[in-house]
Amino acid sequence: MPPSHLHERLVDLFRQRPQLAAELLTTVLDTQLPEYDHARLESGDFPDINPTEYRADIVLVFAEGTTPALGVVIEIQLQPDKDKTWSWPVYLTTLRARLKCPTILLVLCPDQRTASHCRKPITVAPEFTLKPLVLSPADIPVVTDAVTATANPELTVLSAIAHGRHPDREAILTVLATCVLPGPEGTRYIDLVSGLLPEAARHFLESVMTAGYEYQNELIRTYYFEGRVEGEASGEAKALLKVLRKRGFEIPDALVTRVEGNTDIAQLDAWLDRAVTAESLDEVFTD
Repeated sequence: MPPSHLHERLVDLFRQRPQLAAELLTTVLDTQLPEYDHARLESGDFPDINPTEYRADIVLVFAEGTTPALGVVIEIQLQPDKDKTWSWPVYLTTLRARLKCPTILLVLCPDQRTASHCRKPITVAPEFTLKPLVLSPADIPVVTDAVTATANPELTVLSAIAHGRHPDREAILTVLATCVLPGPEGTRYIDLVSGLLPEAARHFLESVMTAGYEYQNELIRTYYFEGRVEGEASGEAKALLKVLRKRGFEIPDALVTRVEGNTDIAQLDAWLDRAVTAESLDEVFTD
């Protein structure tokens, strides 16, 4: 996935659910927030009298009633950038003047090297030092329970992206597929995650989506094949073979050829249904 695509999709998580920023600040970074009753999006443009254009990735406001209590500038920083030491203070001070309330900077980084760079304090003036609040993948909570995944799909997406090589990655991806996918933004979130996972983790996610084993879910299977036109039969054949191999079956070359050459979607779908619980290949392919 191109870096710009990753950047925009991560920004979109906060657009979809501004409360995500509060949860990361309080539970991960142990930051005390003022009293507020709602969170809203705020303009990320910071006009300047000079031609230089300043625009933050996303800006949120935690407010009590109509009164702003805290402004949060969120930056998705994919690599070190020394120019941010000059623009970040502008974001915060301009937002502070606009809202007339305290402001903080939250930075999300894809790796420890970038996070370490972004954590360096920025000296703005004597006794005026900006210390960004920075999250690396190691700081993102590991989400493996259905309750959290259902209540906070955006945090679950961050968990899946950050922990693609974690020992609990199969549990992480299972709750992603079974709890996040059925939601209103599920297909977009699965698309985001699958493009960023290591190959082994991506294959596991695909196996859960296509069959689910004990988590069998028709909506998941529907998603996996949705949008396939010319490649629909090919995609379903690939999924069928993957499920059978995952369950430990040794598939003869002749049978592989038979499956891959089949263009009957209904027949492939019937075989895939049987493959989830069948005890033998004959049970799957007996018509």
